[in-house]
Formats: sequence, C-alpha cells, structure tokens
Amino acid sequence: MNLNATLIVQFVVFFILVFVTMKFVWPPVMKALDERAERIANGLAAADRGKAEMAAAEKRIAAELAATRDESAKRIADAEKRALAIIEDAKQTANVEAARIIEGAKADAEQQVTRAREELRGQVASLAVKGAEQILKREVNAAAHADLLSQLSTEL
Repeated sequence: MNLNATLIVQFVVFFILVFVTMKFVWPPVMKALDERAERIANGLAAADRGKAEMAAAEKRIAAELAATRDESAKRIADAEKRALAIIEDAKQTANVEAARIIEGAKADAEQQVTRAREELRGQVASLAVKGAEQILKREVNAAAHADLLSQLSTEL
C-alpha cells in the first residue's frame, strides 16, 4: 500500500465526512441550540417581566392598603363623632325629661300642699266651731253660719 494514496483517501473521506456533517448534522444541532438559547432568553425575559409585574402589584397593594387604612381611620373617626353626637343628644333628652319630671313633681307637691292647706282649714274651721260651741255652751249650726265659716277659713 502506498502511503500517499492512503493519505489522500483519508483526506477525501475526511472531507466527505465534514461535508455530510456540515450539510445534514450541523444545521439541526445548531437549530436545537438556537431554539434552546431562545427559550432560555424568553424564560429570563418572562422572569424579568414577572419581577416587574410583582413589584408593580406590590406597589398597588401598598397603595390600596394605605387607602384602606385611611378610609378605615376616617370611618372610625366618623363613628366616634356620631357616637359622641348620640351621647350628647341622649344627655339633652335626659335633661329635658328630668326637667319635665321635676316640673311634674313640683306641680304634684304644690297640689298636695294646697290639699293639705284646704284640709287644715277645714279642720281648723271645725275646731273653731267646736271651740265656739263649747264657749257658748250651745250648739252653733254650721249650715246657718257657712258664710261666716268660709270667711274664717279664707282668713286662715
């Protein structure tokens, strides 16, 4: 065998192998590598978008929480004001009711005092008649002297 011929045949086989590899094997391998690189790049971009969206969502959540806190604080303040107003209204109503009850009690006491005076006048009049009876040792007719007794009771 000739070394030069063997070497030339090996070069030809090598170049055929390189040609077949470059024509049929290399493009699918490069295509798969490109697709994988593209998927990785898309995944990284999606992760970045997800991080950005998450940051934006966290900002929105923080803003909504702050708004909710402000609104709840406002509602609590309004409720406290309304409770104070209700308490003040109840106090005023109670004061009016107490004044009405006191006026009623005073009027009732006045009526009782007036009745007691009238009873005392009647008793004093009857005692005066009895006293006069005993003084005169005769019976005085109360019906006959009604005008005199009513004048006496008004004087008392």
